[in-house]
Amino acid sequence: MSDEGEGAILRLRVIPKASMDAVEGVETGADGLAHLKVRVRAVPDKGAANTAVLKLLAKSLSLPKSALELVSGQTSRAKVVRIAGLPSGEVRKRLGVVP
Repeated sequence: MSDEGEGAILRLRVIPKASMDAVEGVETGADGLAHLKVRVRAVPDKGAANTAVLKLLAKSLSLPKSALELVSGQTSRAKVVRIAGLPSGEVRKRLGVVP
């Protein structure tokens, strides 16, 4: 997670076709970078999982879905999301994750 102007950038690792929608916490990937692990029930077909991820994050952050933008990873499990109007410290607090 990092700050970008008036918002934050969030790196995600998404697990589609999960048994439930959940934000699971921060993990370190094989590349050594930290990412937020997110599970969604939606299948990765025609953007359904991407939509579910943005909806889950918006709800978890108490923000409108329009405040979130999928920057990269449209067809990958590794995604980057831009969150407008919320610094990374507040994102961590609302998601309940340790810095």
